[in-house]
Amino acid sequence: MVLPKSVARFNRVATNRVLGPLTRGLPGFATIVHRGRKSGKTYRTPVSVFRADGGFVLALTYGPDTDWVRNVLAAGGCEIETRGQVVKTTRPRLVHDEQRRAMPPGVRQILSVVGVTDFLFLDRVS
Repeated sequence: MVLPKSVARFNRVATNRVLGPLTRGLPGFATIVHRGRKSGKTYRTPVSVFRADGGFVLALTYGPDTDWVRNVLAAGGCEIETRGQVVKTTRPRLVHDEQRRAMPPGVRQILSVVGVTDFLFLDRVS
């Protein structure tokens, strides 16, 4: 069970607008900058982000079928604004991992309760 779409809608309308400006500077958070597949419009989506070997990993708390995930996959990458830096990424890939191995232990337990088993891995562009 991932978080319901009603929670995603509420977060998009309310929570993201409040937290959005903060995510660029707080550890463990980031803003994904991506383009719409059809509109070409630039979108900014606040996320939790973790370092992975050569890049980043994001827990897909709303599942892999969200618009921002599909946009990043279609574009072959995105920009991540985190801790005052803008990092270009490439080679997005979905990974289903019921053990949640890429997550830190405390986060792993929380994601287990929520039922999150899908992750997006992104490589840094060197």
